[in-house]
Amino acid sequence: MTRRLQYPQAAEELGVEESWLRRHIKQLPHKKVGRVVYFTDSDLERIDALHHQEPTTGPLAAATDPKTAGSHPLSNLRPLPRRGRALTNAS
Repeated sequence: MTRRLQYPQAAEELGVEESWLRRHIKQLPHKKVGRVVYFTDSDLERIDALHHQEPTTGPLAAATDPKTAGSHPLSNLRPLPRRGRALTNAS
């Protein structure tokens, strides 16, 4: 049988304040029966995955090889010409 945790128990499991759960309930996976809100273990895992951040710099960041990382998807974009310049040269 799956556990059904209410706000205090779920907050303790996640390591957050109960008030944080209540404030963000609309963005978090949860179950509701009538007025009773509860969280299952799978809900808690999804909440943890949603708010999990990996470091991008520093000693704990995963080292990326520039050869395998590829270029940035927006690296080929260039700025537009200044306003008025393109129109005056068109005549």
